[in-house]
Amino acid sequence: MKFRYAMVCSSNQNRSMEAHSLLKRHGFDVSSYGTGSHVKLPGPSLREPNVYDFGTPYKQMFDDLRRKDPELYKRNGILPMLKRNSGVKLAPQRWQDNAADGSFTVVLTFEEKVFDMVLEEEHGKNRWTKLFAIPIDHDKLTNLKKSVLPI
Repeated sequence: MKFRYAMVCSSNQNRSMEAHSLLKRHGFDVSSYGTGSHVKLPGPSLREPNVYDFGTPYKQMFDDLRRKDPELYKRNGILPMLKRNSGVKLAPQRWQDNAADGSFTVVLTFEEKVFDMVLEEEHGKNRWTKLFAIPIDHDKLTNLKKSVLPI
């Protein structure tokens, strides 16, 4: 049996993409997703996040933030993260819209609220027989340096 892996966080940017990148480099059949209503990236302040729709290419986000304030977004790790992401896939995808991708053998989530959303979504689709979800509590891993997996 060939295993298919899904990595899931809120915005399909940091944790899910780091895991996706790592597993892809090692030859795994892996996809990644977010569960939020939009993709949110840090902005100049907590009250001013950068918000994008799922499906917006990582390169487009990169170019937008580089145009807004290249030093800020380089310093806080967002530009390097987006560059890494664009080397893995075109754009962030939303878990709730992944039906065309088929089912997964293993689903790794990186926050408790994301785990709850994945279970709720899968329960509604009656896909339990093909799903094994594993919550990984990486709530503290919120920046690029901290999300890098030591494998």
